[in-house]
Amino acid sequence: MTESDFVLPSYAFSADAGKTQWSAPSNIALVKYWGKYPSQIPANASVSFTLNNCKSETTLTYIKKSKADKDLRIKVFFEGELKDSFLPKVETFFLRIEPYLPFVRDYNFEINTSNTFPHSSGIASSASGMAALALCLMEMERRFNKSMTDEFFYRKASFLARLGSGSACRSIKGSLVEWGIQKSIPNSSNLYGIEYPFEVHKVFKNYQDTILLVHKGVKTVSSSVGHNLMNDHPYAKQRFEQAQANLSKLKPVFASGDLKKFIEIVESEALNLHAMMMSSLPYFVLMKPNTLEIIERVWEHRQKSGSHLCFTLDAGANVHLLYPEEEKEIIKDFIEKELVAYCENGHYICDHVGSGAKKM
Repeated sequence: MTESDFVLPSYAFSADAGKTQWSAPSNIALVKYWGKYPSQIPANASVSFTLNNCKSETTLTYIKKSKADKDLRIKVFFEGELKDSFLPKVETFFLRIEPYLPFVRDYNFEINTSNTFPHSSGIASSASGMAALALCLMEMERRFNKSMTDEFFYRKASFLARLGSGSACRSIKGSLVEWGIQKSIPNSSNLYGIEYPFEVHKVFKNYQDTILLVHKGVKTVSSSVGHNLMNDHPYAKQRFEQAQANLSKLKPVFASGDLKKFIEIVESEALNLHAMMMSSLPYFVLMKPNTLEIIERVWEHRQKSGSHLCFTLDAGANVHLLYPEEEKEIIKDFIEKELVAYCENGHYICDHVGSGAKKM
């Protein structure tokens, strides 16, 4: 599909007012997307687990303007409080999607959203938030075009979400989502995420993700800034090639359930993501001392116990511990005894692979 496929020529119905409600999950990338071109086009393909418990819940209320004008009229509430600081990003999103949802200037909008996890702490809050908002807007469009198919609905929702936050396109469906053109993956696209089309071993069906909250504050460098620094990065070309290669290497891993190779690829991807941050100009470090302590403990535990526990990191200090469900109780005991001390206020989140966004 191309961008023009998401432009509907007309609507058969309209509405004076209404409300839509969706929840969308966060996701954790296994092969990382870092670096992009204009219009939120990824420099390399990526693949992620869709999570279950870490999600954004969004209500969109809309009322048709009594008098037509060209202004965007939006109020944003986060966890019950008016958040003017969120407005610039939301308005930018609305301007980007206007060619595909031309009714956005015809209504007054009120957005009420909340997260089940700390905002802006490296748990992809922008991904789940933008995905939930895109789904609310698509639900609105579906009310204007009742013949819309589910396939078109979810694909366009992923397309729109990408325009708000690149990785948000991977937070629409589940449980394993690929985004970005990859020659070996049929129907892969830079415009939206797709459900991973190949065989996936049962061990990955309910894979666990325990998120250790090392730092719950706002990141010192935003992901958008970090992505842009890849434009002149001395190792960008090699990094993009590496990511594409790792995505290809995961195909037999997902099919066979080869956890040793899975761990090798996933941890290497996490460390390479942060290596790109530390070798850009200006350079920056999002890991904290406790992030490194946790990584060392994970390596020691795996060597001593033969566990299949591994870590990954997004663009932040928090550590995602990934492991098969059958090791859940043993890993929980390890976390409580050896890792919880490195978490801010002892906080961590237990999550697992989920099935995607849900209408509320």
